[in-house]
Amino acid sequence: MLANAAVTTMLPVIDMARAREFYERRLGFKPGGLKPDGKFVYSVGGTTLALFPKPEGTKADHTAVSFQVPDIAQSISELKRSGVVFEDYDFPGLKTVEHVCVLGAEKAAWFKDSEGNYLCLHEDLAAG
Repeated sequence: MLANAAVTTMLPVIDMARAREFYERRLGFKPGGLKPDGKFVYSVGGTTLALFPKPEGTKADHTAVSFQVPDIAQSISELKRSGVVFEDYDFPGLKTVEHVCVLGAEKAAWFKDSEGNYLCLHEDLAAG
């Protein structure tokens, strides 16, 4: 029933101005507009990402959004130049090297937005 429905990812933000600066200046999103209910929306790769005000912020300790990229190393380099700071991990079963870890059939790298939401880049590895 919902297989063909458009999807909107909703991200809570404490400070809308700070969050917009991060998404527009650091990630390069084009402003989509403020909705009557207070959400600010962006069109991202054929989907919608909405920032919504939540004064108490978020407590999620998982990836909220993952962006598929063709070349993770190049994407990391470009985002670092715009001021994005990547996370590094060294846990049993999850170790990053130059911010990247291999998880099965993909490479992944994580960073936080200005509001503490965990975002991810992932690159699918070629089968074969």
